[in-house]
Amino acid sequence: MIRIILADDEALALFSLQKQLEKLNGGVIVGAYQNGAEAVEAVLREKPEAVFLDIDMPELSGLEAAEIIMSHLPETEIIFATAYEEHALKAFELAAIDYLLKPVSTQRLAKTLTRLSQVKAAKTEPDLLAVRSSSTKEQVMIRCFQTLEIDAGESGPVHWRTNKAQELFAYFVHLRDQPVRKDALLELFWPDIDPKKGYTQLYTTIYQIRKTANAVHPGIRIVSGDKGYRLELNGIGVDVVTWEEGLQTAPPLSEHTFARHLQLLELYRGDYLEDCGYWWAENERERLRMLWYRHAMRVAAFLETSDNAAEAFQLYFLIQRRFPFTEEVYWALIKLFTYIGDRVSVERQYDTLSQMLHDEFGTKPARTLDQWYRERVV
Repeated sequence: MIRIILADDEALALFSLQKQLEKLNGGVIVGAYQNGAEAVEAVLREKPEAVFLDIDMPELSGLEAAEIIMSHLPETEIIFATAYEEHALKAFELAAIDYLLKPVSTQRLAKTLTRLSQVKAAKTEPDLLAVRSSSTKEQVMIRCFQTLEIDAGESGPVHWRTNKAQELFAYFVHLRDQPVRKDALLELFWPDIDPKKGYTQLYTTIYQIRKTANAVHPGIRIVSGDKGYRLELNGIGVDVVTWEEGLQTAPPLSEHTFARHLQLLELYRGDYLEDCGYWWAENERERLRMLWYRHAMRVAAFLETSDNAAEAFQLYFLIQRRFPFTEEVYWALIKLFTYIGDRVSVERQYDTLSQMLHDEFGTKPARTLDQWYRERVV
């Protein structure tokens, strides 16, 4: 039987819900409370499978209570009850396994209990749980190059309930172990709405993230502090971290270590969260871009000295596509084309560089490099 706790500040509504659940034989009610804080204490103590929460409770609302419960017991299913009209329910519907509109009908409550039973059955299948617990830790990787992805192996892509939930999760990954205050999150993500409504949106979005993340891997946790949140990954990798650590620990370039450096180049699939367009990621995006640029230029120069002109050209052209306004890469190509005697390509690169500098910066090629070009080519 499903163990259930109820919370509603209206005594009549609480009594009615309890009697209907008993009539439907929907589970074992281990507690019923009119105070949200007392209900939360009971949930943390009793660890029920499901909690029915009235949204509009004084002092501690149902959304605030759900936020606390999910931070400690992410497997607990939440069912919201509310007297709000349909247009106000969209956010709540996204956040919980179900919601009930007051006054609650027995027929509607029966559907909720069926859904709870289905969820419980799915969770208790031993074979699936064994596979999940033994394999996902090795397979799960959070990827931030180009776009945000949680690579969970064969389970397929992660589907976020809302764009805001995806962005807020990305922001937690961006900060990783650093705590972030709730008021700072409100200012960043909900700057133009009433603070009370903003906190409602925040709690709902945190709830969504926890449900989605827990479905991927129980190690991904949003932990509540006194005034904010912190992301715990518990050993789950982030591609950006793995890549940067790889750069820092990579041995000097040589014939024997080249494969490792090439792998690091390939791990950089695209700029940091580029497809997402999050403005708060711009500084980190540029920092990582420059790390990749300097590493790529070193690898390309190594290829030149190793008489691998074809591979050097390929890498220089890739760098040029990603950094079309960087003069250094044009000169690297000009000198390499000069070395192999391709005068047409030398002139084309020089003309393209000159046009780019004029259009973008209103300047000309540096005098020393221009002189080098004229002495050897013109």
